[in-house]
Amino acid sequence: MKKSVLTLIAVVSSLGLLAQETQDTTYWKRNGDFTLNFSQVSFSNWAAGGKNAVSGVGLFNYAANYLKERLAWDNSLNLGYGLLKEGDGSVIKSEDKLEFSSKAGYKMAPESKWFYSGLLNFRTQFANGYKYPNTNNKKISTLFAPAYLTFALGADYKPSDKFSLFLSPLGSKLTFVMDDELSDAGAFGVDPGNVFRAELGGTLKSELKLPLMTNVDMVTGLGLFSNYLHNPQNIDVNWDFRINMKINKYLSANLITNMIYDDDINIDGKNSLVQLKQLFGAGFSYKF
Repeated sequence: MKKSVLTLIAVVSSLGLLAQETQDTTYWKRNGDFTLNFSQVSFSNWAAGGKNAVSGVGLFNYAANYLKERLAWDNSLNLGYGLLKEGDGSVIKSEDKLEFSSKAGYKMAPESKWFYSGLLNFRTQFANGYKYPNTNNKKISTLFAPAYLTFALGADYKPSDKFSLFLSPLGSKLTFVMDDELSDAGAFGVDPGNVFRAELGGTLKSELKLPLMTNVDMVTGLGLFSNYLHNPQNIDVNWDFRINMKINKYLSANLITNMIYDDDINIDGKNSLVQLKQLFGAGFSYKF
């Protein structure tokens, strides 16, 4: 009898632990999407003239967010790579992005929308970049050249899962140029011969997800950084804007805009230039 009671207690305890573990998984919200866009223009004996072109872009976005009582932890991974070929020219990049972001926070009060938070963000690219259309020139960027790593401590305002605003008076931005040729040239703001540059400053990061109409939604994010020790008025800007238009379960169209301002980056001998990239495409899409 005693053995049976002990066995029953063990079974009940195991079921309780299993139920607790099963319940804990509900605090996670995971979602992602994969998009493969194509476009093609072809001419044959076309009197008005033109140039054949074909392009393809692959995009992958994944988010894993945890929320339990006063603890929150948001993680996102955004990847993109695209190629373009015009006429008899070389194949060139049209998209190249690798970005990971993680933000952990603790509610200031049980019913508060504000969190004490810490942010980590990492950005780089996959492949060599050139001064197109001539790919025979020396590369001007590559994997981890540049790479940007940002740490920040501050407060995060999250009234819903569709909007967040992170403010930090204390943060650091590390710029890595892990290529000898580029670092020796002082590319991306590093001192010639050095592989990284450290900056201390304030950070702002906001994200907004908004449905515009049936099967059309908008996702936008803005990141700002001010270097306290060097030209704090020249604020670094990284703005992403994306509109997703669902055609059916597996087809979609996307409009993507990315704007970057960083006066430490020299482009054609000039600093303080606004970088702008736009992408519009339609193709296969899968959400999970």
